[in-house]
Amino acid sequence: MSEISPTLAAINERFAVEASEYRGQTRIVAERESFRDLMVFLQTNRGFDLFVDVTCVDYLNYRGAKHRFGLAYLLTNTAENERLTVRLMVDETNLNVPSVATLWEGANWHEREVWDMFGIHFEGHPDLRRILMPPEFTAHPLRKDYPLQGRGERHNFPTIARGQS
Repeated sequence: MSEISPTLAAINERFAVEASEYRGQTRIVAERESFRDLMVFLQTNRGFDLFVDVTCVDYLNYRGAKHRFGLAYLLTNTAENERLTVRLMVDETNLNVPSVATLWEGANWHEREVWDMFGIHFEGHPDLRRILMPPEFTAHPLRKDYPLQGRGERHNFPTIARGQS
């Protein structure tokens, strides 16, 4: 059995997380109550200075799933060449998650995309508005309960004429 990484050991000292390592990559599942504190700790105490991505998975009708949505944050410590995946599970009863855009400016548009496509609300985000869909769009099209053909809302969108003089 291999030894756990120093980062994972430091996280386990302060936070209750589920953790796994595979081929030198560490993945943790954070608790909602301590998520913001964990992210601050990773940036300030563990040197995770690069926010790579945040994405979302909809587990609707997924066999054995205990939660509806799973957020996956990808972070990098550039000085140590270390990567970390932080997962946060979210349910429809509470789609509010603390924003990390104040910690890593690069999270701004990524969080807007997750809001736009999945409807996860990032509390404290500086400019949470649609980034891919028109402002008039009321649904979140990457949710698995959204119909493939849409709900007929496209006829209400304004037509944009390009290249016409």
